[in-house]
Amino acid sequence: MHPEEQVLATGGVTHVVRIGDTVRRPVRPFTATVQEYLRYLCNAGIGFVPEPHGYDGQGREILSFVEGEVPVEPLPSWATSDDALGDLAQLIRRLHDVSVAWEPPRDAIWGTIPGTPSTPVPPLFDVPELVSHQDYCPGNVVFRDRRPFGFIDFDLARPTTRVADCVNAAYWWAPLLHPFDRSPSLSDTHGVERLRLFADAYGMDSRQRALVVPLAVQRSKNSLITMRAAADADPVFNRWWKEGMEERLQRAERWLAAEAPRMAAALRS
Repeated sequence: MHPEEQVLATGGVTHVVRIGDTVRRPVRPFTATVQEYLRYLCNAGIGFVPEPHGYDGQGREILSFVEGEVPVEPLPSWATSDDALGDLAQLIRRLHDVSVAWEPPRDAIWGTIPGTPSTPVPPLFDVPELVSHQDYCPGNVVFRDRRPFGFIDFDLARPTTRVADCVNAAYWWAPLLHPFDRSPSLSDTHGVERLRLFADAYGMDSRQRALVVPLAVQRSKNSLITMRAAADADPVFNRWWKEGMEERLQRAERWLAAEAPRMAAALRS
């Protein structure tokens, strides 16, 4: 390893290092597509995503380092405040409003989680509206001054819809999780109220609000299928599965099904 390299992430899906004000990441089949997307965003004035700078002598992609703090579990209270959630929704809205005009290359390759599900996975939408991040877990959101500032790790960026992308974010940050599985800073929060807060801050219209809950419920069901396949195919996902992912996803699915009517009513109001 280069003496200036600082390991940012390892032991998970991707080995990431920092050198100066750049980040180096392994090249995968989808890297060129993601770099084109990021380049478009940066040229369009989006300053809260990594800027692509090609490849280094070791064949790794080079991205600008997004300065800030990435919260880790258990999430601190400043990362889970209502103000932070509203800021997050507004950042995603800005990302969407710029992304909607981008046309992916004909030979675009998109990242996916490993594994092939043994049963069909129902699609969350019929026609995509734009390309977006699609993986807003806490490790991919950079904070500055204790407020969301930017997004990193676009490995799962792909064609999606505004609502599907928002539901991914809401899963982590509302959160759409059983209370047993939330960070202590979120244990006393109400997922239903925070989901409405997110929709309000994003500026969802009535059509989008009507889609949120059915899509969230279906996404929860799909996650059990896709994550089980990933656990069968990949040792990292297998470890996560054995460490409690299966039970957490099952609890989330049951909780969402029970709370769905109240969520829908809150979004309508």
